[in-house]
Amino acid sequence: MKQALTLIVASCVLLIAATGQAFAADATAGQAKSATCIACHGVNGISPTETYPNLAGQKQSYMVKQMKAFKNGSRKDPTMNAMVTALSEQDMQDIAAYYSQMK
Repeated sequence: MKQALTLIVASCVLLIAATGQAFAADATAGQAKSATCIACHGVNGISPTETYPNLAGQKQSYMVKQMKAFKNGSRKDPTMNAMVTALSEQDMQDIAAYYSQMK
């Protein structure tokens, strides 16, 4: 019984550690992945028009949440729904990390 409990706890710890590693955000990779974002959200994350939001300095978790909502269709915008379709979880984390570190 004690061995089984130890095995379960160890498995949970490894799973949590592996999940955290898999989605460690990379702002440098996010910069490269954000090339298509520039048209609407600006070169430095500041939108050239009032139509689109500024992304510079937004919280990373907030941006990931919004991208996921566009991707799963719970948030509707034809442009953004299409833009995030091909993004993976890692892509979203990286892009959000890039914009969140801007001032």
